[in-house]
Amino acid sequence: MDAATQYALAYSLTTAAGVRAVLALAVVSVAAHIGLLHPPAFFAWLASPVAMWILIVVALLELLADKVPVLDHALHVLQIVVKPAAAAIVVGGTVHPQSNEMLVFLMVVGALNALGVHAGIATARGASTLATAGLGNPVVSTVEDAGALGTSLLAFVAPFVVAVAALLFTIAMLVLARRTYVSVRARSTSS
Repeated sequence: MDAATQYALAYSLTTAAGVRAVLALAVVSVAAHIGLLHPPAFFAWLASPVAMWILIVVALLELLADKVPVLDHALHVLQIVVKPAAAAIVVGGTVHPQSNEMLVFLMVVGALNALGVHAGIATARGASTLATAGLGNPVVSTVEDAGALGTSLLAFVAPFVVAVAALLFTIAMLVLARRTYVSVRARSTSS
């Protein structure tokens, strides 16, 4: 896999990690385990059966917990840290830069991407909670699951197409977050 493909794959997967942190990491682990990916030596542990199964189980728990009212919001707070960390590991497991400094830089960029996507997702979830008293959140969560899984899997088939779609999604999430912030701020200053 050439460098451009690695970067497109990593960007797509960090966007998915911004939606479902452990799911994207589990997909990378499975891909490494079956030989579809060859992580750098420091991240070779991702290919181990133990890491793969632990990540799969935790990803399933993440998917289920996000359907439970109140627990879903607590999970989103915790994921302010988890999603960037998972994205950084995803980058470390998918790219082979020429220097450690470049790897650290790319891991930070991936972490920031996941954090930005998380901000947009959290804003959408907050809007869903307000509009439906939380009853619509499991539906929103299921759509997020499908999007994160689809992005993670399709990224291996068409990394450049998925990277462009991920970029458009990230921009849309940031615009949504900004509009929501401006709207809430305007309401609070007019009260």
